[in-house]
Amino acid sequence: MILLERRHTDFGTITVLKRKVSGAVIYEQHASRQSEADRTGISLASYVHAMFDFLLQNNAERVLMIGCGGGTLATMLARVARHATVVDVNPDAFDLARRHFGMPPEVVCHVADGRDHLLSHAERYDAIVLDAYDGDRAPAHLHAIGFLRLAAARLEPQGMFLANVHVEYDADMAADHLAHAASAAWPDVRLLDAPGFRNRNAVVAAGHVGGLRLPAVRLRPSEGLEEITHELNTSSFRGWRNLNAGTSA
Repeated sequence: MILLERRHTDFGTITVLKRKVSGAVIYEQHASRQSEADRTGISLASYVHAMFDFLLQNNAERVLMIGCGGGTLATMLARVARHATVVDVNPDAFDLARRHFGMPPEVVCHVADGRDHLLSHAERYDAIVLDAYDGDRAPAHLHAIGFLRLAAARLEPQGMFLANVHVEYDADMAADHLAHAASAAWPDVRLLDAPGFRNRNAVVAAGHVGGLRLPAVRLRPSEGLEEITHELNTSSFRGWRNLNAGTSA
């Protein structure tokens, strides 16, 4: 690995690494990998490809992203002429995403907490994507019912909400908790997951999501395609576990 930059910020140390042979770039914060992209800026994370595919299935043109990291999803959306706006509390994330991950200048960036941004801006979006983490922990207020209802109010009638949820193991209820909370804001909630794998990423989808098909790779990375495709192929929509009764919704 080649160290490209290590930056100490108000929100922790961010390390950007580059693989010697392939040129892939990695964004780490609090020793947790937040983003990985090939040398052209295409994500090497299967859940990013899943969300990208869902956004294209739903014909989302204006997308608000809460959480930047390496900005790979925003970069991919810009390549297919979608308008991406990214909100993050850490201004250094935007600089690093542009400097090392190729996030293009047309991606609009706002330094703000996601909830505060929605409260202070009345714009409506075709999709809102939540992928905000402090290390391996998601900010609790961005998973709260009040925030999710606020997000629903900022979506167009056919809009979609997507959230990345880190799942440590099958008994981890983090994705189920968020799906349960989302059901208070939207009548349709779906959960894409791959039970059986440790330290995986599940995607909670809500809003206009009833017709979603299982995701496929739309932009081919220069490496890792076989692994990403395999991970997507092992994912499926599953019922989320009811927190009170222990049953599936």
